[in-house]
Formats: sequence, C-alpha cells, structure tokens
Amino acid sequence: MRFAFWQQDLPREDAVEGDLDAAGMKFAVVVSRWNAFITERLLQGAVDALRRSGCRKEDITIVRVPGAFEIPSQARTLAATGKYDAIITLGCLIRGETTHYEHIATEVTRGIGQSAQETGVPHTYGVLTCETLEQALDRAGLKAGNKGHEAAISAVEMVSLKRKTAGSAATTKTRTKGRAR
Repeated sequence: MRFAFWQQDLPREDAVEGDLDAAGMKFAVVVSRWNAFITERLLQGAVDALRRSGCRKEDITIVRVPGAFEIPSQARTLAATGKYDAIITLGCLIRGETTHYEHIATEVTRGIGQSAQETGVPHTYGVLTCETLEQALDRAGLKAGNKGHEAAISAVEMVSLKRKTAGSAATTKTRTKGRAR
C-alpha cells in the first residue's frame, strides 16, 4: 500500500534536536521597562524556565532597557561580548491609535533577527505585539501561557542544538556517505 508523503513516518535517527538541560549555559535577558506590568511577568516566566532547566541564578544576566525599540541594540552589545550562549528578548507593544506601533514592531523584530545573524549567538523573541491589553495579559501568563517562559525554553534548546551541530558538516557527510539524499 502506498502512502502520501505526509502519511509516512520520518526517520528520527537523522534528526538532530536540542535538549532542555541548561546546566553550564549562560543567558542574557534583555527586557523592556515599557509596559512593565506585562514585561515583568514575561521576565518571571523566563527566569523560572531557565532555573527549572538547570541554569544557575548567577548564569542569568538581566538587562532592562527603556522601551522595545532599545532591545535590539542592547541584545547586539551583549551578544558581541562573547559571554553569553543566548540572548532572550522580552518586551510588549500594544497597538495604539497611530502607526507608531507598526514602525516599532517592524524595527524591533528586524533588529533582533539581524543581531542573531551577524553575531551567531542565538536570540529568542519574547516581544509581544498585541492589539489589546487583554491579549498582552493573556500571553504574559493569564490564559495563553507565558511567552517569556517559551522564549527561554527556545533559548535553551537553541544553545543545545548549536553545540550539537557546530562542526557537524564532516560528521553528517561521513554518516550519510553511500545514501542518496
């Protein structure tokens, strides 16, 4: 019997995935003070996730910036030091009556991604971009989970994945030799 490609089991032995053990990892958390009643909840979620994953308190550096717009430049500065395995970015933008929201959201997102690409240090995105205060509260731990927690877990996984795959091109080439790809 033939199956469609989406019905077939994928070979798991070839998949490389990150682990959720943060022991020995160092993280910087860049958090915006703007909308602090939201961002402090995101920060609590992130720190809780890191600690539960085995990260020591002294391996977590928290840096507060005035607003979301300042997150990318501070993330870039921290990544460039080489002291951190990953940068976790946390902020909250809530749409207002003007186009200011769109400009800030676009630049923050672009800047965080650019910093990650240019430095090679994983950055995770825990910046909420919400239409309403209620949506922001929900995503900061009330109903829709805590996006700070999720960003921290992603950071742990990305550091683990980076460590597993760094220099793995030769290993992959050797392992797949003789198999058609």
